[in-house]
Amino acid sequence: MPGAGRLLPALYHIRPRGVDAPASGPYPATMAVGLPLGLSIVIATVIGMEALAWAVHRHVMHGWGWRWHRSHHEPRHCLFEKNDLYALVFAGISLLFFTLLARLWAPFWWVGAAMLVYGFLYTILHDGLVHGRLGFRAKPGNAYLKRLVQAHRLHHAVRDREGAVSFGFLYAPPVRNLRHQLRRQKAGSSSRRKPGSMNTDRAGSAPGVFMDPGSSPG
Repeated sequence: MPGAGRLLPALYHIRPRGVDAPASGPYPATMAVGLPLGLSIVIATVIGMEALAWAVHRHVMHGWGWRWHRSHHEPRHCLFEKNDLYALVFAGISLLFFTLLARLWAPFWWVGAAMLVYGFLYTILHDGLVHGRLGFRAKPGNAYLKRLVQAHRLHHAVRDREGAVSFGFLYAPPVRNLRHQLRRQKAGSSSRRKPGSMNTDRAGSAPGVFMDPGSSPG
């Protein structure tokens, strides 16, 4: 099995089934499609991955897969959390596109590459910029990054499975809309709350709400 330093070169030289290798050496899988089409596949797949990630986050992680994802909405006491298992699942799927599926149809190699790109962006923006898990907490320097960070912090203003907002990782709705959505949901839950139960006007001041240390909803 190739070592970590030889993994990507090994994936690069996968030969699609039915394509003869040239006499000069192994056949790069990327040559079966061509760079312009390959890059188009990467861009389209990254966009599709964001839509898929939104759906998985909304309906799986905050649905029947909450058992893993719950750890991400609670204070973290160690380097890893159970939610990281989702990253391993997607990494395995990406590797599947690079290897077995690329042998069946060459464009699948580029799909695997796009999943790798999306995973890299997710790691830098979500784990690094938003949650500070990579050893840095940079202040967002442009409107896009500011909105992304604020939206995800609003997502974490709700600790429970239900009631969260903003499920994307590379795209975030306008922060004002998300605040309004949280207020509407809070007003609805307050009207159903029993007399004498706790009510709050600020995310993070009642049990069940968690914010990253040093962060604020907006």
